[in-house]
Amino acid sequence: MLDQIHLLAAVTVLGVLEQAYFSLQVIYARRAYRISPPKVSGPPDFERVFRAQVNCSEYFSIFLAVLWQAGLFFHQGLTAALGLLYLYSRYHYFVGYKESSLGRLAPMYFSTGVLWILIGLAAVGILHFSLSHYVGMNVLLFISL
Repeated sequence: MLDQIHLLAAVTVLGVLEQAYFSLQVIYARRAYRISPPKVSGPPDFERVFRAQVNCSEYFSIFLAVLWQAGLFFHQGLTAALGLLYLYSRYHYFVGYKESSLGRLAPMYFSTGVLWILIGLAAVGILHFSLSHYVGMNVLLFISL
């Protein structure tokens, strides 16, 4: 069983480490700009770092859910590769947003596209499993005709 999920687990750990890195960047920005918690406003440079971290955190639960669903029901290798691509684009989103609010746009659109692909793969995989398990219909046979 572990050989069927090890790539998903590795991408998950990398994602958690990336989230920790983003959180550390907020701590460093708080120190640099002397913004004590619970304040969330300050100079624009601080607010961009803070918003970038919050935005990445907001999407992380969606990413994890579709990563595991697509990996379990569609294909672990393809899903893990897309997961790495998503994490790479979120890193560029964070760095771009840290520099300027316009710097976040291209990586944001790209990472959103990767999320939609993962959602599609999860939906196809779950549909295929449900039809084959409960109805006895193998959709892959229809595709190969």
